[in-house]
Amino acid sequence: MSIAKTTIQVDEDIARLLEHLKRERALKSYSEALREILSESKTLKRSERGSLPRLKPFSREKIDRFD
Repeated sequence: MSIAKTTIQVDEDIARLLEHLKRERALKSYSEALREILSESKTLKRSERGSLPRLKPFSREKIDRFD
């Protein structure tokens, strides 16, 4: 199964930044560069976790719900 390809328009400065990132990280394509950027944007860095980085994610107990 092959993945369909598409073309997107980006400003020249963005194209230069993507090219720089691609070379810097030894990536094979702009798609890989964009995939890394998107993945990083969805991941919290250790410094963004606050003073308790090992704290487990918050989850409500069943009794706390208003169902």
